[in-house]
Amino acid sequence: MGKLGKKARKFAKKNLQSVMKRQRKQKSVFKKRATKKEGRGDRAVEEESTQQTIDSVQVEDVGALSFDAMFNEHDSDMAGDDSGSDGYLSEEAGCVDMDEGKTENNLEDSPEDTGVSVKNIIVFKELATQKKKLDRLKEKNPGFVKYLESKKSGIHSTKEYNQSSDADESDDDSGHLNDEDGAILGIGKLLSSSTVDSLCQLVKDQHDVPSLVRLLNAYRAGSHYGAKSFGVLRGTGSLAKIMIFVLHEANDVFRKFLGVSNSTEKKIILELRNSATWKKVKPLIKLYLRSTMFLLNEVTDSEILTFVIERLRASMIFYAAFPSLLQRLIKISFHLWAKGKGALSVQSFLVIQNAAAMFNSDWFDTCFDKAYKTIIGHCKFVDPAFFEHLQFLKKSFIELGSQDMQKSLRKAIISIRQLAKILQLGLQTKQKEAVKRICSWQYVNCIDLWVEFISVNIHDYNLLPLLHTMIQIINGVAVLFPGPRYLPLRVKTVQWLNLLSSSCGTFIPVASLALDILEYKIDKEGQNPGKDFNLSSDVKLPKHWMKSRNFLEACVFSALELLAVHFAQWGYHISFPDLATIPLIHLKKFHERTSIESSRRMVKRFIDQVEQNVEFVHKKRDEVAFSPKDEQLVASFLQTENSSGNLPFIQYYRSLIEKAASRDLLLSKNLSSQEPKKTKGKKQRPSNGAINAAEEMEMGEE
Repeated sequence: MGKLGKKARKFAKKNLQSVMKRQRKQKSVFKKRATKKEGRGDRAVEEESTQQTIDSVQVEDVGALSFDAMFNEHDSDMAGDDSGSDGYLSEEAGCVDMDEGKTENNLEDSPEDTGVSVKNIIVFKELATQKKKLDRLKEKNPGFVKYLESKKSGIHSTKEYNQSSDADESDDDSGHLNDEDGAILGIGKLLSSSTVDSLCQLVKDQHDVPSLVRLLNAYRAGSHYGAKSFGVLRGTGSLAKIMIFVLHEANDVFRKFLGVSNSTEKKIILELRNSATWKKVKPLIKLYLRSTMFLLNEVTDSEILTFVIERLRASMIFYAAFPSLLQRLIKISFHLWAKGKGALSVQSFLVIQNAAAMFNSDWFDTCFDKAYKTIIGHCKFVDPAFFEHLQFLKKSFIELGSQDMQKSLRKAIISIRQLAKILQLGLQTKQKEAVKRICSWQYVNCIDLWVEFISVNIHDYNLLPLLHTMIQIINGVAVLFPGPRYLPLRVKTVQWLNLLSSSCGTFIPVASLALDILEYKIDKEGQNPGKDFNLSSDVKLPKHWMKSRNFLEACVFSALELLAVHFAQWGYHISFPDLATIPLIHLKKFHERTSIESSRRMVKRFIDQVEQNVEFVHKKRDEVAFSPKDEQLVASFLQTENSSGNLPFIQYYRSLIEKAASRDLLLSKNLSSQEPKKTKGKKQRPSNGAINAAEEMEMGEE
């Protein structure tokens, strides 16, 4: 079939049935939306538009709904190039006060200058005109061109000879960089151990600039020594002395040169940039900062990395004059924060925190966005060994966001709306890819991150809109995944709601979600206990584990633990007897129908403790003379008993949490000690650690 003409295409576009059907559908949707908005205020219209945005997400856009899609605007800032000279400084006496135009790129001297690109265009135009003139000269006088080429080749050969001879002399005279007798500078000179000591003394006592230049050149050589920089710093040679001295003393020396204190603000450094002292010291500071950051990329030892980045953090104020170097430092710090452990990760985060607080608000945006994307990128697959470090990353992120809550709140709204869109798409379409994205570690950790963020800051800031949205998202996740295979996810949803309820002091109904866990049923109840499984290590249970007695034990214990947290929070409230009525009815029914003796004992003891607390609150409630309308008196009900922890159920709750912690510890030890072994013949009976721990707990309670 040939290609349609212009008129035929126009006719098809207007009159084809599929096109007309789509147009009618769009018109009806727009009419319905217009009628819904009539008679509402501005706030209602805004909420309706947000809901329409969520509802209008198409199935084809599942892959486009990224968790950090709204945080990509600062990626270009992080990719800044550090232009300028990275070579050695001249050690001639007359060249110490070098001209800024010869040693530094003026792009870094004035980051606010908007005319740099215009100047570059002018320079390129001048170069183009000069090239045209040279081309014309070549055409007019080809003999002169041959003469210049012969001279040029002679100069290149002389340079190559000089470089090879210098390299041979340095190899013969000094050997390795960490030799005990001397340290090679990048410009081919040798420093003996006594010379290094004298130079260090001159710099420390007299602030001698030429001596500092020589030490910094040697420091640069050591930092560019590749993987052997680790050996240099661990050694005792001259170069090791230089590098350790520079790392220890450079920051104090630079501050004494400039006459600034350790508490100097960024604006003082920016004001000093036009002074003669700054022009003298700036090349030295830049060489030190660049060489030290280069050293971070070469060294792999965590102790040395911690020490080096700690020294860079002491010199953070100097990065105000070098924005491109600051970008590189932030990028390196984020890598070490996410990948490092212990003190290295802490020091790296302190660098990020200082950069966000010390410089302008754009750097806070960059650090906040990068921190969020780093956490999301490292939680796709959560290894139990990485779980503790992930918790540290989340707490660091919350602390970083607390520095500027106004900006953090705006970004939190963007991220939570994105989570709501993903959930709405899963609820509407039930598409496999959309549901899989919700039941993933990334989505779970996003919710967990913002739940903790709200819980920490809700007392100091108005975060009720975020609180309500987050509660709806959590309830939506619980509705979307009601099956027994999603027991870990159901437990997490109730834990999130309990945390939000305790932090904001608002009642959130979670009893029904916890009691649903007791209703989980399996087709065939297995007699074997099954392998140990940690519910916090995954969001979905393996199928084989659901047919074991361990699964039923985990369901009962999880439901009682979640209810215990909920009741402990409201056990002192005047309405606790009414709150506990329906859960007690469900628990008694479960106690009657279950056939597992250990579960019966746990449920019976839980019921007895709740009933004791109900009777206690009933007696205290009958003694009061105020009415339910007296809100202040209602709020002060049983506050003395609550603060002292004398309520009957609170004491039981504490013992339950302690034994749950010991149970989880025993379970983690069993899982770490288990190794997959192939057995022949008769199958070995798997470990019964979880059930034994639960039975021991019940025996101890009795």
